Parts: sequence; structure tokens; C-alpha cells
Amino acid sequence: MAYQALYRVWRPQRFDDMIGQEVITRTLKNAITTNQISHAYLFAGPRGTGKTSAAKIFAKAINCHHQQDGEPCNECDTCKAITDGTLNDVIEIDAASNNGVEEIRDIRDKVKYAPTVADYKVYIIDEVHMLSTGAFNALLKTLEEPPANVIFILATTEPHKIPATIISRTQRFDFKRIAANDSYQRMIYILDQKKVTYDEQAVKVIAKAAEGGMRDALSILDQALSFGDNEITLDNALLVTGSVTHELLATYVQQVLNGDTKAALATLQSVLEAGKDAERFTEDVISYARDLLLYQQAPQLVEEAEMGSVSDDFQALAKKTPAQTMYAMINELNAIQQQMRFTTHPDIYLEILTIKLAEIGHQNGATPAETTASVAPNAEAPRAPQPAVGTSEVTELQHEIDQLRSAVKHLEQAPSPVKAAAAPAKPRVTKSAPAKEVNLAKIYPVLGSATREKLNQLQEVWPDLLNSLSITQRAVMKVSQPVAAANSGVIVAFDYSFLYQRATTDHELTDALENGLDRMIGTALPVVFVPKEDWPGIRKTYLTAHKAELQANADTPAEPEKPAANPVVTKAEELFGKAIVNVKAD
Repeated sequence: MAYQALYRVWRPQRFDDMIGQEVITRTLKNAITTNQISHAYLFAGPRGTGKTSAAKIFAKAINCHHQQDGEPCNECDTCKAITDGTLNDVIEIDAASNNGVEEIRDIRDKVKYAPTVADYKVYIIDEVHMLSTGAFNALLKTLEEPPANVIFILATTEPHKIPATIISRTQRFDFKRIAANDSYQRMIYILDQKKVTYDEQAVKVIAKAAEGGMRDALSILDQALSFGDNEITLDNALLVTGSVTHELLATYVQQVLNGDTKAALATLQSVLEAGKDAERFTEDVISYARDLLLYQQAPQLVEEAEMGSVSDDFQALAKKTPAQTMYAMINELNAIQQQMRFTTHPDIYLEILTIKLAEIGHQNGATPAETTASVAPNAEAPRAPQPAVGTSEVTELQHEIDQLRSAVKHLEQAPSPVKAAAAPAKPRVTKSAPAKEVNLAKIYPVLGSATREKLNQLQEVWPDLLNSLSITQRAVMKVSQPVAAANSGVIVAFDYSFLYQRATTDHELTDALENGLDRMIGTALPVVFVPKEDWPGIRKTYLTAHKAELQANADTPAEPEKPAANPVVTKAEELFGKAIVNVKAD
């Protein structure tokens, strides 16, 4: 018989053989013994945690006539046929390669037929998240109301991609990552059964490298056995996994924490020359820094993760390393790890990483006691280097400060008439600056022909016009309103200057407003923006500047009994309405 991989030979055949999923196996066994079997199950979790194995064991247990306490006997013909994959009533489907509607329709058509040999027909759909939307819809009704003798078991590593309508019709079991210690114990059992010589430390390295996947652990173990000619040594395990020795890793971290860049780069060079994987090395350093941080708060967690192998040097390093240093190192390691995924020269990133970590260690490595001891003998030392900043610059700055102080003192001592005379200058300064930004050449023609009726028309359609804009455009125009309108254009005032500045540079917004006006009132009026705080001044300036013109337009034959109207007041009432204009005598 051809050689089979360890994960195939040692695949669990009973619920009790499964590692690290005690809650799930106990629930499934109780369901079988009490005959409370659901019509559909969803097994979700990381790769290599036993989802497909649990599905096959469950299929054997519900069809085995000799099962005890929910466990299959693995001796009857039905159990053996399911184990060998030859029983037609247990159908295993790979959804990655059978993800179309036609494949699911085929299942829907055949599910109505009774099982030929077994008591239940079981459909195991692996990687079910790969099904298309149409395939999920085709599966939906069958999954909800299958025949009494049909059971669906869906397995996936990405349950978030499965529609909620599918999940709600199943019993969901979340498989967790297998602890390193559980993987270690299982591999020790397998090696003892195979009578293979092994180093316990090497098996621990493999268990940690598997990252919670039992299948990955057995695959790495299989590779280490082939590399070491059926012998597991620490060197072989490190070479196969691409990891570095705990001592070398501790030396590297100690060097960067001490700020010894030269020694850390030399250690890194030896790691790279040994052919270690750059990404794996980064992960090892992150894990080491994380263990240092955790050991300060919860030592038992690190001891469990390291399976009891916590050295004295590690404990001493954890005690003297500040937590802030660990935070900074982990952040830097994570950033470099993200960048390394897209490069073909990871060694360069590792060298840069080493220099940055050494800088962090140099800045934060000294404890408060060390800092006090180093500063105390030379308490006056910090004052000596200060003149090196630049004597001429300091003198010039001091001179400017003296001038400002004298100017402030002079203003405070100035007589009140001077203050009164200076007061009117302020509004002229503040109002002149924004006026330069407002396009008066477009505003004045609108004011010259503006009418109240046109403004009322614009104000009526303004809310509908804003609703026709995009969300971003509506947010800009929310604090604006039309203040004057004519057949030649419309003037829009903004409550806030920064939104006015943004609107004046947004040509798409202007086009949207003009097109909206064209649809609503039948005319694409040009839109001119103005800050609300400057609008009264602009309006007053226009009325004052065009007073003679307005007077000439008002020189029409008047009835004797009616007094002559003020042209400025008339134009203001025409622009803004009589209800708004309030005339006061001088």
C-alpha cells in the first residue's frame, strides 16, 4: 500500500479521538443518544480543527446499529463503508468546485429518494461559503424542509460569507483553535505508537508553529520525519518550520532592548544566513514580545502557552522591560510585517526593523532609577549646552519681544480720544478682506434686477432643490439660503465662511444647482455665493453706489397728492419686500 500522510492515517474515527473540541463532541453525542438529531448542522472554524472529521463521525454514529453512548463501533459494514468513502448514502461535496446552481439542483432532485443501505442519507458540503448566490437560493427550501431521513452538514472556514437565511436554518457549532499543549500531547501519542525517537522540545516547536491546526501540526511532523530519517530533533524541527532557537531569539530581543544596534544586526545576519524565513522570524519576535508583556500581568498564561518552558532569563527580562517599550515594539513589528508581504527583499525590511527596535530600546530602556542616577552627578549640565542654539538668534528674538512690550505699554497709556479714533478702523479692516473674495461683478447685476416675487419663487423650491443633491453636496448647502433673485441669477448666502469657500471651488455643486433650477422653475439661473456676514455690507454698498441711478429711474410724473418716494427705499422694498424693510428718519 502506498504511504499515507500522518493526518490521514491518524484521522479521528470516534468523537473521543478528537482533540480540543470537548464541548462540541459532548453535544453531538448527547443528541445521538437522546435521538434529538437536527436536519441541518453548520460546522464553522479555522482550518484543521476537525470539522470534516466530526461530520464523518456523526454520519457513522447515526447510521451505526451498534453505537454506544453516541460513538460508532467502526466495526460494522456501514461504519467501514463510511470510513472508506464507499457508502452511497453519505455524499461528500466540495463546494469550491461544485458551486453552481445546477449542482445544488441535482442535490434537490435526488434528496427525495430514500437511502439505499443506511438509515439516514447525509450530505456533507465542505467549504459551503464558496457557493454562489443562486446556489444558496436553490439550497434554501430543501435545507429548511428536507425529507425525514436526510441530514445536511455544512462545513466552512468563513461563516460570515454564508447568508443569514441559511445559518438560521441550521444548528451552528463553532470549532476553536486547538491549544498548543493539546497538539503536543497528540503528537507525542502518535510518535510513541510509531516508536519514533523524538526530542520533546522539537515537538513543542512544531506544536507552536501549527497555530491551532491539528492537521497542520501533523503535516509539519510528517515533513520533519522525512527530513530527519524517522527521527525528530530540535535542529530538524527548526529547519522545517523556519523558526529560530529560543536562545537566539532571546539574544536578539535583549540586544534591541539594550539599544545595541551593531550586535542585533550581527544576530540578524546569522539568522538569515541559516536560511530562516523572514516572515516566520518576524512572527517569532512578535510572539516573544507579546509573551514578555503578558508575563508582567498574567504569568500563568505564558507558562501554559510555552508548555512550562519559561527560562529564568525570560523572567528577568520581563521584569525589567517597561510595558510602553513592548507596546512600541509590537506596533513597529506589526507595521513591518504588513509591508513585508509585498516585497521581494524581506532582509532589507528586517534590517530596518532591527535599527528601529534598537532605537526604541535605547529611548525607553533606561529605568527611572537609572535616569536619576545618570542625571544627579551633573545637575547643572543641561544648562551649559543651551547657548549652542544660536546666540544671535536669541538676541534678535529678545529684541523683538522688548519692542512688542513697549508697543503694548504705549497703547495702554494712550489717551481715550486716540482709542476712539482708532475704533472705526476695525470694521473697515475686517470687511475689506472678505469683499475681495466675493465676485461683485456677478452679484451687482442680480441686485440691479432682483424682485421679491422671484425670491419667493426660489424660496419655495429651495428645499426640493437641496433634496435633489447628493449627500455630500446637501451637507454643504444645508446652512445656506437664497437672499436675492432675478431673471439673471440667484444669490445664495452661507452661514459659515468655510462652507462658502468650499462651495465657490466646487464646480460640480454649481452645475447641480443650476440644473436643478432648470428642472423645477424652467430656467437655469446662474448661482452666485456670498458669506452671510458680508451680505448686509454688500447690499448697503450697492444701494449707496447706485443711489443716483435709482433716483433717475424714479423721476417719473407723480400725482400731486402723493409725496415723492425715496428711490433707495423703493428699491429696497422691491428687493426684499415691504414687510422686511423698516424706514427710520435720520
